[in-house]
Amino acid sequence: MKLFVILSRVPWPLEKGDKLRAWYQLKELSKKHEICLVCISDSPIDTEARKQLEKFCKEVHIFRMHKAGMFFRLLLGLFSKLPFQVLYFHQKSIHRKTERIIARFKPDHIFCQLIRCSEYVKNIHHIPKTLDYMDSFSKGVERRIPLAGFFARPFFKSETRRLVEYENLIFDYFEHKCIITLQDRQNIYHPDQEQIAIIPNGVDFDFFHPIEREKKFDLVFNGNMNYPPNVDCVKYIAEEILPLAKLKGRELQFLISGASPSPEVLALAKLPGVKVSGWVDDQRESYASAKVFIAPFRIGTGLQNKLLEAMAMEIPCITSRLANNALKAEKDSMILVADQPEELVNSIFYLLDHPEISAQMASRGAAYIRETYNWSSSTSRLEQLMLS
Repeated sequence: MKLFVILSRVPWPLEKGDKLRAWYQLKELSKKHEICLVCISDSPIDTEARKQLEKFCKEVHIFRMHKAGMFFRLLLGLFSKLPFQVLYFHQKSIHRKTERIIARFKPDHIFCQLIRCSEYVKNIHHIPKTLDYMDSFSKGVERRIPLAGFFARPFFKSETRRLVEYENLIFDYFEHKCIITLQDRQNIYHPDQEQIAIIPNGVDFDFFHPIEREKKFDLVFNGNMNYPPNVDCVKYIAEEILPLAKLKGRELQFLISGASPSPEVLALAKLPGVKVSGWVDDQRESYASAKVFIAPFRIGTGLQNKLLEAMAMEIPCITSRLANNALKAEKDSMILVADQPEELVNSIFYLLDHPEISAQMASRGAAYIRETYNWSSSTSRLEQLMLS
C-alpha cells in the first residue's frame, strides 16, 4: 500500500509523545508499505532528523512554518470557530504543497496524526483516510482551567469549547479513527465514538530494559519539561510533596530529567534536594539513577510513555489515579496509586523502606508492560484498521 502520512512535528529526536508514537508507527509500517511523509515544523529543520526518517520513508518533506504567519493566524483566530491548536498549524502555502505531493504520489491511504493536521486533508474524499486523535485535546485543555491564572482562564474555557466542537465535527471527514486509550475515547463526544479504534502506545524493549546503576536519587521524573502537565507534576512534587516528607523526617533527593525545561522548572533547582538535569542523551541513565519513578499527574490526557518506560526498566513507580486510568496497571500489585500529598509521601516511604517488596512490584509491572504495550502488535492493529 502507498501511504501518505502527515504530522504536526518532525518525529526526531524522540522527546515528545506524539513524536515517539509517529516514529515507531512509521518504522513498523515501512516494513510492508511505501511511505510518503510530510512534517510541519515550527522550528529550524534538523538535517539529522531527515536522514533518520529517510531510512524507512520513500519520501520525506519537511515544511517550516513562517513565524509571522503563525501570529497572524492566531490573531485571526479571535474571529474564527476553529481551535487555536488547529489554526496554529494550518498554513495555506504548506496546504498547497501538500495537495501537489498527494496528487503526484497517488497514495492508497492517508494517515493524519492529530486534529492539528486535519485541515490539510479533510476535504480529500477520493482517498480513504485515518485520523489518529491520540488524546482528547478538549479534555486536556479543560483540566488546565482550574490551575490557570485569572486572565488565562477565559482563553482555556473558549479553547475547550472550540476543541469539543471540532473533535466532533472532524470525526465525519475520516473513514477511520483511532485514539490511544478508552478513557480518551470517552471524552470525544460524538454519538458514534465507539467507532474510534483503541490503538495503544508501545515500548522499545530492546532499549528500555533493566540496567544496574548507582541510586543517587530517591525519586525521578523524566519527560518533556516545557509541557504543562509535566511542569505541573514536578512543581507539585518539589513544592508540596518534598516539604511534607521533610516535615516527616526525610530529605528526599529528586531528579527532574528531560528536554527543554521551562523557567518554572529551572527555578525548582533552587529548592533543597532538587536537581534539574535538562536533556540527557540516554534517558535510561536518568530512570536507573533513582529508587522510585514518580508521576502524580493532576492534568493532561492519554497514556504516559514515561510510565511505560520506567516500568519496563523495572523501576518501582508511583502515579495518580488520572494517569493509571489510562495505564490500567493493577494498583498495589504493579504500581502504587495516590493523589494527595499525604498519600504520596506514605507511598514513597513504603517503597524506600521495603526494597524487596518494591522489587517484586516492579517485576510484576514490567511483565504487564511487556505483555500489553508492544509496538509491533499495536501498529498491526493500526494497519488492519487502515486496510478495513
